[in-house]
Amino acid sequence: MIKRIASFALVFSLLSGQAFAQDINLASGSTSAPLEIYADNGIEWQQNEKLIIAQGNAVAKRANVTVNAEELRAYYLDEASDAGGNTNIHRLEALGGVTITSDTETATGDRAVYDLKRAIMVMSGGRPTLRTPDDTISADGTLEYWEERAQAVARGNATAVREGREIKADVIAALFRKNKQGQSEVHRVNAFGNVVIITKTEHVTADKGVYNVNSGVATLTGSVKIKRGGNILNGCSATVNLKTNVSRLKACAGTNDNRVRGLVLPTTKSVQ
Repeated sequence: MIKRIASFALVFSLLSGQAFAQDINLASGSTSAPLEIYADNGIEWQQNEKLIIAQGNAVAKRANVTVNAEELRAYYLDEASDAGGNTNIHRLEALGGVTITSDTETATGDRAVYDLKRAIMVMSGGRPTLRTPDDTISADGTLEYWEERAQAVARGNATAVREGREIKADVIAALFRKNKQGQSEVHRVNAFGNVVIITKTEHVTADKGVYNVNSGVATLTGSVKIKRGGNILNGCSATVNLKTNVSRLKACAGTNDNRVRGLVLPTTKSVQ
């Protein structure tokens, strides 16, 4: 059965897990708050399919989190499964020009899928991006937001930027925690595959990296190469301080030749 809603606004309860203090938590941020859905061009309720479709400047709101898209699709469980007689939405899909906002964070992309039971959002298309007051995380592939783990995972030519400092890798996982003001902020970045860090004076590459945001120190491992001008240093691990631009390269342990290797080009003198 298909039913069209003329008022263009519906309110539902959600399947929610444990509340976790994270800013764009649509699933678990406010367990008692309902999900409100609005649309300019109407809301279609497909009761046999247990599906609600909102089209035309569609909006889903819960507490301080708002999802905007051209179309929203909400999948719900049978009302009989809920002792309170409510309709519980377990999956929300946002299609076309998706923007998810809270008081301090914004996520954008072409498509987003929220698994409300597992509290996981996956955004794709249009280089999905998550922006916080201090950090910007983006990727060519997908951007995953794990509410209960308090982390965002960017896959495919991923980038994390803070105050002009940039880390690139195949996969970047940013871990959040609350600061003294109670706001979520990135405190650690894990980078995997084709890691690149660019400072004012150096271009550093490695297989893996861990960046401590507070100290500004990145610890790199696996085929580390540091380029400064025409000079090149190679080793197995390194620490790079993105605040002081000081890098320390370490040799490979447990090998016959564990020395750090470097190529230093002489300064070219001009001919008088």
